[in-house]
Amino acid sequence: MTEAYVLTLAQNAITIMVILAGPALIVSLVIGSLISLVQAATQINEVTMTFVPKIIGIGLILILLGSWMMQQMLVFTSNLFNSLPALVVP
Repeated sequence: MTEAYVLTLAQNAITIMVILAGPALIVSLVIGSLISLVQAATQINEVTMTFVPKIIGIGLILILLGSWMMQQMLVFTSNLFNSLPALVVP
């Protein structure tokens, strides 16, 4: 196992992590910003008011994109397992 392989593997893992976490984080950010804007306009300072819309938004994203996310994880994992025999040095 070379340093280049380890760095490539780490880079691919981080890239997959960002791609998979991105949609949920973006939805959470947008919903949180909109709720904060409404709270600022109405001067309602209820901390728990953002939780339910965020949970619903993230749930919808997971329902809509969950199969795609799982497919991406399966492709990454199968590529990792397929490359394991080549790493064994006799």
